[in-house]
Amino acid sequence: MASLAPTLSSTISRLTNLHKPSFHSAMTTLKNFQFQHKLSKPTRPFLSTSPGSLSAQMKSTLGSDDDLVVLGIETSCDDTAAAVVRSNGEILSQVVSSQADLLAQYGGVAPKMAEEAHSQVIDQVVQEALDKAKLSESDLSAVAVTIGPGLSLCLRVGVQKARKLAGTYALPIVGVHHMEAHALVARLVHRELQFPFLALLISGGHNLLVLARDLGNYIQLGTTIDDAIGEAYDKTAKWLGLDMRKSGGPAVEELAREGDADSIKFKVPMKQHKDCNFSYAGLKTQVRLAIESGNINPGIPVSSATSEDRKARANIAASFQRVAVLHLEEKCERAIEWASKIEPSIKCLVVSGGVASNQYVRAQLNQIVEKNCLQLVCPPPKLCTDNGVMVAWTGIEHFRMGRFDPPPPAGEPEDAVLDLRPRWPLGEEYAEGRSEARSMRRARIHPSLTSLIQASMQQQS
Repeated sequence: MASLAPTLSSTISRLTNLHKPSFHSAMTTLKNFQFQHKLSKPTRPFLSTSPGSLSAQMKSTLGSDDDLVVLGIETSCDDTAAAVVRSNGEILSQVVSSQADLLAQYGGVAPKMAEEAHSQVIDQVVQEALDKAKLSESDLSAVAVTIGPGLSLCLRVGVQKARKLAGTYALPIVGVHHMEAHALVARLVHRELQFPFLALLISGGHNLLVLARDLGNYIQLGTTIDDAIGEAYDKTAKWLGLDMRKSGGPAVEELAREGDADSIKFKVPMKQHKDCNFSYAGLKTQVRLAIESGNINPGIPVSSATSEDRKARANIAASFQRVAVLHLEEKCERAIEWASKIEPSIKCLVVSGGVASNQYVRAQLNQIVEKNCLQLVCPPPKLCTDNGVMVAWTGIEHFRMGRFDPPPPAGEPEDAVLDLRPRWPLGEEYAEGRSEARSMRRARIHPSLTSLIQASMQQQS
């Protein structure tokens, strides 16, 4: 999809053939911008223009922000999702096609299989989202789509669909950062949430602590140096013979309620590291060894286990969950300390991402924020897991600031080179939070969203 290149040289002069004359008249005033589309080169995900003047022009032309209606498309991993959201926060529709059966079959996400599953249902999911919203494509103001981070094969399906639809109906297109969307969906649900705020984003592929200073302006306080907490939950569920169709997190949480969380003394990761980074690879190893020493056969589903065997599995699940979440608690405490030094006015910790649906996680983190006189803000569970609503809302937030691409060419060939961003940092690393271990894994990482937007704003000033 079209995306901000490191050079930020591509800019826009006008949007042609837009279905709404108001958009056309607003854009034709931007004489100093030029848009060039070359199929031989990667396209850009979204354009960061000067927010002040363009935002004012859009508001004067379109009237109220409530006029905006955006379709969001999400295919970064194992769920195919689409939603239609109005800029006043009204969710007109939300559709998610789960790959639960594939997760159960392969014990996790198999990228090629996930890509094929996305391809089979993407048209149906998008059409259903429009039908439920009782709208047609011509009623949309723009299309927003996740362009990274995520699995390249999966991202491609969503981006191709978004560009085909936007090109056919002459719609502006907004490329969305998946992790920013997880953070910003909290502003859809809690409209009083203002910048700055601290965010903990936890999922199968990500552990991220960021200070959100403004839209598109993030400081990364900590991240995982190996595996994310969701990955640890998934592997633990698989090794314990749990039903993976629920996904690992809910399955482990449910079984853990039957167990003794103090029965097995797993070590808390990275106790010696006084930073905000995470590591779950070692805890996974501890769990695997405990399962092996307990002679637990993962080939026997927990539903078929003896009462004694089930109790042993429940104890492992509870002990694992206690330590996994304690690791989150310790890092969040330090992140609150660091963030308060940078932005003393922060009042909220936003916790989002698939693992944020876990009620034990929420309860434990709520104790931390109350201790530090902050407020815990969590989207409802259906908006914590990957969804189209968060993508549409993030698209709306950036669209209001003038950060979007013009409509792609109609009939763009399917083999056009797309600039996908499978490894795309959200913000710049905080100096005290840098990890030498993580620095070894920086190959093929795109410049952060924050750095690209800041560079673009400087170029326009």
